[in-house]
This record gives sequence, structure tokens and C-alpha cells, in this order.
Amino acid sequence: MRQPQAILLLSFGGPEHSDDVMPFLRNVTRGRNVPDDRLADVAKQYELFGGVSPINEQNRSLIAALRAELDGHDIDLPVYFGNRNWAPFLQDTVDEMRSDGIERALVFVTSAFGSYSGCRQYRENLSEAIGDTPDIELQKLRLYFNHPGFIEPAAAQVALAIAQHDTPPRIVFTAHSIPNSMAASCDYEAQLNEAARLVTDQLAPSTHLGWDLVFQSRSGPPHMPWLEPDVNDHLRSFNSAGSAPPVTLVPLGFISDHMEVMFDLDTQAAETAAELDIELNRAQTVGTDPRFVTMIRELVEEQLHERPKLFLGSSGPWPDECPEGHCLAPTRPTTRPAAR
Repeated sequence: MRQPQAILLLSFGGPEHSDDVMPFLRNVTRGRNVPDDRLADVAKQYELFGGVSPINEQNRSLIAALRAELDGHDIDLPVYFGNRNWAPFLQDTVDEMRSDGIERALVFVTSAFGSYSGCRQYRENLSEAIGDTPDIELQKLRLYFNHPGFIEPAAAQVALAIAQHDTPPRIVFTAHSIPNSMAASCDYEAQLNEAARLVTDQLAPSTHLGWDLVFQSRSGPPHMPWLEPDVNDHLRSFNSAGSAPPVTLVPLGFISDHMEVMFDLDTQAAETAAELDIELNRAQTVGTDPRFVTMIRELVEEQLHERPKLFLGSSGPWPDECPEGHCLAPTRPTTRPAAR
């Protein structure tokens, strides 16, 4: 097997100008027959932030931090950047890598958990980018939902958020909802629950609090079941049960504070909490925490030097290749609004 000659950071992508928003949403929903008037409703969310999603800039910051980490450990591999839905598009990046003479690269995907959209679809994207001429090998690095380099900085952010409350809060972990038909063929819920347990285990015994796993950012027709409860419904359930506790939201399903965090949590969930007079704050995502950046380097070194695979908990490290029949695509309705 050829030695890796590069690293590719692969992500979802997002608009960086107001004129990008509708073309971006059409890319996200391509093949799903979603009319522009439905997309226009989602576009309004981006308008609140000047038509700009922060995800690309956050990924550039992560690449810069990774570059420094690699240099500090004498790993002389260039780092490329490609997206599924917006520039820099994956296909353009792979073509650039070909022009640069890259024959094998390791791919870090900005999704810690396994599902069709977070795992297998990225593998499909890589296969499509390679095309019929397999002159370049693109190997996706394993899932890292239970890697200490993800869990430990997430726990540190939770501890900081908890400390902002005068009384002990309820910890509410959130992740992007997915259709039940997608969840049935993957370990998404189980991995999220394990990660939440691992995060709370990292907290000091005096801060061990009750926690819940909820979901956000649902899209699709009402008759198509998605994972629940929704974060806003969950906050309302606290209020209906009597005196609501303070709440610390933890966007566990995300590695950076992009649009789903900024709008669905910092805007919508915050408004819901204010209506219900619930004291609410949010933990930061891992972002460019040095421990998370080190984790990426360690995932690379697993392939470069056959280093031990680090993990926390009892389920062990996720395999390099997604198991057969795992993370399958959901059964889709004929029409569906945009997923961001």
C-alpha cells in the first residue's frame, strides 16, 4: 500500500456571501424536488447572519491549527480542504490533489458520529470524486465519538458552562436529528449516548448532574418520523413539570459553532427558554481546542505508523471501514424541505 502523501479535511460546507445562500441550499437538497419557496424560508435563517455560515472559516482555522500540530511532530503532509455542498467543492479539491501528484490521502471528516449523512455519504462522495479512474486513493479516517481528544475538551467546555450557574443545572446534550429509517441502520443514538456518558464521567464528582439527549434541526414532512425529542419540546416539558431547573445545552453532535448551533440553539432554543423563564446557557464546541487538534494528528498516525487506537469507554475504537450494511441511506419521501 502506498504511503499517504496528504491529508484532506472534508466537511459539509456553507455559504460565505448572501448571494451564495440559495445556490447552496439547492446543492444540499439536489434530487429531492424541494421548491425554491420552501428553500427561501430556510434562507431567512441565514439572512439573520448576513448570509454567511461560519463553517468554512472555522474549518480553515482548524486546518491552520492542524498544520502547526503536524509541523511540531515532523509530519510533512500537505492539508487540503474540500466540501460536500459548497466551495471549495470536494471534486475541485481532488482534481487539485491529482494535479499536485497526490496518489493517496487520509481524509478527516468533520463528523464524529456514524449515520448515513455523517459517515457513509461522505464515503460515497469520495468515491464519486475519484470517478472511474482510480489514480488516487482517499481513505476516510475512523469515527472518533469516543476518542479522548474529543471527549476531554467537550467535557472541559461543559464544566465551564456549568460553573456559570448559581444552582446546579440540568445538562441537555443535543445533536442533529435524523430520520428514524436512517437511525435504524446505524449506531448514531448509541454513540451519542455513550459520548454523553463519557463526557459526564470526566466531570468532577461534585458536578455530576442529571442529563438528557435531545435532537435539533429536524427537516422533512411531518409524516416522516425523525429522532425525538426536539430540544424546544424538551425545554417546554421542564416548564410543564413545574419549576424548571437551569439548563446547560451541550451541542455534542457538532465540532464547531456553525449554523445549526447559532440558529437552532443560540436563537431558537434561547427564545424558547426566555419565553418559559428558564435559565439557559450553552457549552462551546471543541473547535480548535489543542486536544482535539492532537486527536486528528493521532488518527493520522494510526495509519502512518500503526499507532494504538485511543478510545474511552467499553465499545472500543470504531473500525477503519464502516461495517457492511451499516449507515444506510434513509427511505426518502417524494419532497422534503432543506436540511442545513
